[in-house]
Amino acid sequence: MKSLKLKYVALIIALIIFADQAIKIWIKTTFEVGQETQILGIPWFKLHFIENSGMAWGLKFWGETGKVILTLFRLAAVIFGVWYLKKIVREKYSRGFIICASLIFAGALGNLIDSMFYGLIFDKGLVYSAAIQDYLPAYEGLAKFSTTGYSSFLHGSVVDMFYFPIIENKTFPSWIPFVGGERFTFFNAIFNIADASISVGVLTLLFFQKRFYKKVKTEENNSVTETSTNVSDKVQVL
Repeated sequence: MKSLKLKYVALIIALIIFADQAIKIWIKTTFEVGQETQILGIPWFKLHFIENSGMAWGLKFWGETGKVILTLFRLAAVIFGVWYLKKIVREKYSRGFIICASLIFAGALGNLIDSMFYGLIFDKGLVYSAAIQDYLPAYEGLAKFSTTGYSSFLHGSVVDMFYFPIIENKTFPSWIPFVGGERFTFFNAIFNIADASISVGVLTLLFFQKRFYKKVKTEENNSVTETSTNVSDKVQVL
């Protein structure tokens, strides 16, 4: 099994971050919140702009305090990730393991950039409401770059846009316990490239963990040259 050099790890991370941030900035500055459009005319392949104050897939906890804790946790995870990536490259872990770790790191860094800086560089975003103890998209129209920002450092909102409702607005059969007769959509999560990068990295590690957790053993090819010639202390002069 082959390992991976650090420069290729950096390239993988850079490409993911560039793609993630490019589409986030494009969506945030050209779509209104809640705006939706089909991609390539496919009904279940959509862009739907929302902003997320919490974790991947829209999870959140503890209001404004939870937001800061989550951002600091992401920052700590990214700092640890830099050290860990260098370690597994240096110790020559398998290529698949290093790629998965790089995907997870890139995803965490991509969403961390939103949380740390988007509140500072855009004029519109999610604003915390003490009355309902939740974040609201308190604006209309398109967001623009701004020197004042809509929030403070660590309080930016993550931009999500990919929406793939393969089965949309259907009804569970009445004979199914607990959920019979209720409406449902499969797959109703709205996510971004960073979320997808984390998910792909984690799931791949779970499926192939036995293969990936093996270190690459360095082979030493020390050849010993043998000769059948008798060595004599006598020197013959011809």
